[in-house]
Amino acid sequence: QVQLVESGGGLVQPGGSLRLSCVASGRILRINDMGWYRQAPGKQRELVAVLSSSGSTNYADSVKGRFTISRDNAKNTVYLQMNSLKPEDTAAYYCNANIIRASGGRGDYWGQGTQVTVSS
Repeated sequence: QVQLVESGGGLVQPGGSLRLSCVASGRILRINDMGWYRQAPGKQRELVAVLSSSGSTNYADSVKGRFTISRDNAKNTVYLQMNSLKPEDTAAYYCNANIIRASGGRGDYWGQGTQVTVSS
């Protein structure tokens, strides 16, 4: 059984920073892409950033230059460093990973979400 667990969300003032973490656990053979998505109330879930196992990245235009995605493959962990936060960044942030299981097969997994609120 594979599980993703996020942490690091919270309330921050505009211009502030937060760092999100997501740890994948279970019987994992390999992790391909790892990424972050977000969903604001009344809106569709959208891609924030994704990082492949080879190191290539893709960011939403709205976060380029402010957010940085990184990963620690030894720890099966992906991070999202968020700087210069804006009220429009307020959303539930979800971790996503494409995982090849030790038992065979692969799947797309999601964390339970962590809330980020940017407000003065």
